[in-house]
Amino acid sequence: MVVLNRIYTRTGDGGDTALSDGSRVAKHDPRVETYGTVDELNATLGLCRLHASGDLADRIGVIQNDLFDLGADLARPNMAADGQAGHPVLRMIDAQVTRLETEIDAMNAALNPLRSFILPGGSPLAAHLHLSRTVARRAERRATDLATGGDVNGAAVRYLNRLSDWLFVAARVANNGGTDDILWVPGASR
Repeated sequence: MVVLNRIYTRTGDGGDTALSDGSRVAKHDPRVETYGTVDELNATLGLCRLHASGDLADRIGVIQNDLFDLGADLARPNMAADGQAGHPVLRMIDAQVTRLETEIDAMNAALNPLRSFILPGGSPLAAHLHLSRTVARRAERRATDLATGGDVNGAAVRYLNRLSDWLFVAARVANNGGTDDILWVPGASR
């Protein structure tokens, strides 16, 4: 259980922060940048959830919780040392990726196939979902970059990849099942 009695600690005033294993790194460290982008993604999903209702709002809520799991995973380097942590270490698992895939397939089954790329927009929910999709892609780029020089859980990267697909399909659902999608017209303004 997390207990936060004090919000400020002053320990980061010098430009560094603690990872969940207790090590300290610069606040601009690629690992911090990566889980910070995941936090930004979670905030954009909070905006989406304001416009969503029913099952879609519930699924966004599950994803927001997953993103806290993902942030915890990314905040702990050295996966090989997980067994010596003295407590269970929270890591993303493939079942979370599979759940997204199942939901994507279910949502996509009701949509007409695309014949063009889609411009972000349409309904307010769809526009916010498209914004979240772009932040998810940035988080994925940060995670894959981090993975080239560090220890990153593969399930975390796969989750981010699948999440951007989930957000794209959910945006189509939010656009009246895709009928209100705004299609790209190549060269339309020439």
